[in-house]
Amino acid sequence: MPRPNEGVWPGLATPPFSPGRARIAEALFRRAVKRLPVRVVFPGGERLGAGGPDSPVMRLVRPAAFFHRLGAGSKIGFGESYMVGDWTTTELADLLTPFAATLSTLIPPTLQRIGRRYAEARQPKEEVNTVEGSRENIHRHYDLSNELFATFLDETMSYSAGWFADGSDDLVLAQQRKIDGVLDMAGVGPGSHVLEIGTGWGGLATRAAQRGARVTTLTISAEQAKLAEERLTKAGVADRVQVLLRDYREARGSYDAVVSVEMIEAVGESYWPTYFATLDRLLKPGGRVGLQSITMPHDRMVCARGDYTWIHKYVFPGGLIPSVEAIEQNLRDHTDLRIAERRSLGPDYARTLAHWRETFLARWETVAGLGFDETFRRMWEFYLAYCEAGFRVGYLDVYQLSLQHRRAH
Repeated sequence: MPRPNEGVWPGLATPPFSPGRARIAEALFRRAVKRLPVRVVFPGGERLGAGGPDSPVMRLVRPAAFFHRLGAGSKIGFGESYMVGDWTTTELADLLTPFAATLSTLIPPTLQRIGRRYAEARQPKEEVNTVEGSRENIHRHYDLSNELFATFLDETMSYSAGWFADGSDDLVLAQQRKIDGVLDMAGVGPGSHVLEIGTGWGGLATRAAQRGARVTTLTISAEQAKLAEERLTKAGVADRVQVLLRDYREARGSYDAVVSVEMIEAVGESYWPTYFATLDRLLKPGGRVGLQSITMPHDRMVCARGDYTWIHKYVFPGGLIPSVEAIEQNLRDHTDLRIAERRSLGPDYARTLAHWRETFLARWETVAGLGFDETFRRMWEFYLAYCEAGFRVGYLDVYQLSLQHRRAH
């Protein structure tokens, strides 16, 4: 059986060799961790960090390789060094949280500017989100394996933030509540004709159909479309839902409601005007859009645009997380839409990711049985923990937004 991720780690085992940058990276790392509530332990017993006995431990297994990777490309090297085992930790998300909380101050601003100019990788041209580029970017993540996603997601197969009720830690209920929340923001009910941009595995389309709506849902992932149709049939709503393998830019028609859950992050900044103009074009007068988007603070988004990070290289090629301000600006400049209602679910996303990571690790033998290797395990664990840390400290947030026309048509 061919391995699903066969051939995707070329050259990863051999660290880059850049002594000058490695020395600078080590000096900056030592300076940064001095004040963080962590403990960093070197092979010879040297310890760094301001953490106490209960703080997470980062154990440097191969410090020389770690600093060479960090020096050659900090945003990518830190994650790659975990993938290959240059360092380990007692609790990954707990360790990454203080790093995430100080991301903007870990490296002095002057050195950040120098690094951005000389050391940081830039987005490859082939990952730009043209219609063809988007299909390839989505294929690299969502077409990995439906079985892989089914291993760690809940029964709704929702791959986005849940919305937990007070006192509840039930992920299924949180996902159902999230879906109902965004459908409410779009005013979806009996008789509505709904356009969904980004099908996922059909959970939202199923719920909208159960509310009495008719749904047209778009995806550019062939694997997702296949399983979504199976799940819609099993739920008894296939007659009310049309699944189309189609890019949002190719959508036609006029709809009472448009919904899109955590798809905008994959659109790319240069296509945000097109994306929002498409929502406006497809929405009937008096209709509403239910949009769920991961966000980041605007100043950090401005700094991050154009950067090529570990997440881009290994998980989500071609994406950029918008700020709420960037969404509002695009709505003002390219549409007749405005934000009429908003709801933040940031802490809920941290909890959602913790559920996914714990389930993924607990079911690793099942994932390995699908043909994924140990490097993939560490990559996926780092991805989920890295995102969880970002939501824990507010470096990342996620909003449900209700968009309405500014003027009556």
